[in-house]
Amino acid sequence: MTNYKVGYFVGSLAKGSLNRKLAKALVRLAPPELQMQEIGFGNLPLYSYDYDADFPQVAKDFKAAIAAVDAVLFVTPEYNRSIPGALKNAIDWASRPYGQNSFTRKPSGIIGTSPGAIGTAVGQQHLKSILGFCNSPMMNLIEAYIQFTPDLISDDGVVNSESTEAFLRNYMSEFSAFIARVLSVYPRSA
Repeated sequence: MTNYKVGYFVGSLAKGSLNRKLAKALVRLAPPELQMQEIGFGNLPLYSYDYDADFPQVAKDFKAAIAAVDAVLFVTPEYNRSIPGALKNAIDWASRPYGQNSFTRKPSGIIGTSPGAIGTAVGQQHLKSILGFCNSPMMNLIEAYIQFTPDLISDDGVVNSESTEAFLRNYMSEFSAFIARVLSVYPRSA
């Protein structure tokens, strides 16, 4: 079986982020062929095309981290019915300068959790629109809008609900199969 490196983004920069707990659970539940590694973006300055001629080192390192993985997974909350500004800023850095979009042909998945009843459904739709423009093939099924309840996931990523654990394990298994399908038709470097 082929192994794949998956870079994941935690959309919230908050230390106590519910989505960080979800990300830890996803890493624990991922099939063995997925090598999961977080790609941080909290130190990126606000993007401006003034940087396009000469990116700062932190942005070069960020783009290199994306280039080093086979696929990306976004684990993100919903802020004001969209994605967090820091995540949008990171995507802007990764997609620039023109012609050097880090997400082109890179398989992607989106998942998120929120205490609200609709989870992160609206924010995920915005993210799908952004990634579609970035030419990133997205796993559209299974959709995953997790309503976070107290003690659903521990700080170290242990899921305390059998049905949620089974769902998340299946999500990661489906994501692995999706990555394999996409990379069978798209070259890893384009």
